[in-house]
Amino acid sequence: MKTVAVAWTGASGLPYGLRLVDCLLAAGCRVWLMYSQAAQIVAKQETDLVLPTQPREAQRLLAERFADADGRLMVFDRNDWNAPPASGSNPPDGYVICPCTMGTLAEVAAGTAKDLITRAADVVLKEGKPLILVPRETPLSAIHLENMLKLSRAGAVILPPSPGFYHQPQRIEDLVDFVVARILDRLGVAHTLMPRWGEAE
Repeated sequence: MKTVAVAWTGASGLPYGLRLVDCLLAAGCRVWLMYSQAAQIVAKQETDLVLPTQPREAQRLLAERFADADGRLMVFDRNDWNAPPASGSNPPDGYVICPCTMGTLAEVAAGTAKDLITRAADVVLKEGKPLILVPRETPLSAIHLENMLKLSRAGAVILPPSPGFYHQPQRIEDLVDFVVARILDRLGVAHTLMPRWGEAE
């Protein structure tokens, strides 16, 4: 069973993060979820989802939302240094920060690891596992670009949520699925979210 860590931070784009977790669970993956305080605010603004502060309450709420009957979704407090993703002895198979604030991206680039979200990124980089950052910001400053280049050179994948239109999307969900499909491809997780270029629908 593939284990994928996911973090939600305070950038706009929580629908991408929710759909990603939904698809990972549907594909049979184990998901280790973390989220920031700012992500709780964004979740309420963008999706009317009230994320509890306590991980156990959040795990119950999200397990019901995602129909996770077999307990493959685990939610960790962002300050839980005893959680599995905090150590290179138990890294996930991949880690996605989606959405990713520029502040979080900068902390990962600097290697500060001040909480579990950034420590887990440090772990997957040093262990050679896939790290995917989904930054939702525009326009980009020189500081943003320099941090992204630094992370790309360190082995991270910078995957801005920039949906294409060649699949003729009819709904907002189609645009969300376009981005999530690209994330799943980088993780090596099979999906049928949309037809691939050159394939019939």
